[in-house]
Amino acid sequence: MSRVLVTGSAQGLGRAAAEALLAAGHDVVVHARNPERAASLETLVARGAGIVVGDFGDREDVRRCAAELGGGPPLDAVIHNAGVWSGRAVMPVNVVAPYLLTALLPGPRRLVYLSSGSHFGGQPSLAGVDWHGRRAGSYADSKLFVTALAAAVARLRPEVLSNAVDPGWVPTRMGGPNAPDDLELGHVTQEWLAVSDEPPALTTGGYWYHQERQEPHRAVHDEAFQDRLVMALAEETGAEL
Repeated sequence: MSRVLVTGSAQGLGRAAAEALLAAGHDVVVHARNPERAASLETLVARGAGIVVGDFGDREDVRRCAAELGGGPPLDAVIHNAGVWSGRAVMPVNVVAPYLLTALLPGPRRLVYLSSGSHFGGQPSLAGVDWHGRRAGSYADSKLFVTALAAAVARLRPEVLSNAVDPGWVPTRMGGPNAPDDLELGHVTQEWLAVSDEPPALTTGGYWYHQERQEPHRAVHDEAFQDRLVMALAEETGAEL
């Protein structure tokens, strides 16, 4: 059985993934943004899940969570599920936080980053990006960046299985009640990539949709773009992969 951190697991896809992994017998660590949201995870904690609490829009909270996790039992996998759709926290939560956790938690051998079909509308330019969230960020850009980050980690850490997943447009709080995709299918791929020993799940550098590998935006596998992104995030945070 694996020890898996699922970020942003108070509700939606993260909650569903955490519940499924826990039911399958895995050792799960759930995450909530604040104590109020953490209260909704008490049923999972009562079933044996660990918990970490921190606002991923705040870099110091991310660092504190990483230190707390690093001082506990080793993690086998991280599902970088936490994300926001709009507002000033888009870049800090969707890109900076998963980068920082990746840089500060070198142990996990499987990393799954939540992407979106919206990443196809992102622009592969880092000019003027506000990593601190002083102004609203572009969701499409953030998902392009995190998808490229997943590919960069696969290249720079060949011993790690690093993949990005498009869960589909599903009826969660973020997706809205009229979203057309299947909520159940929306979390299966993340779990599969985090713990399965099936040969396709043991590959790296992929962009997945419902357990099928797809071709992402052409910038995702552009190594020069990957390098610029990783360098910008390293300079911004002071943490290197």
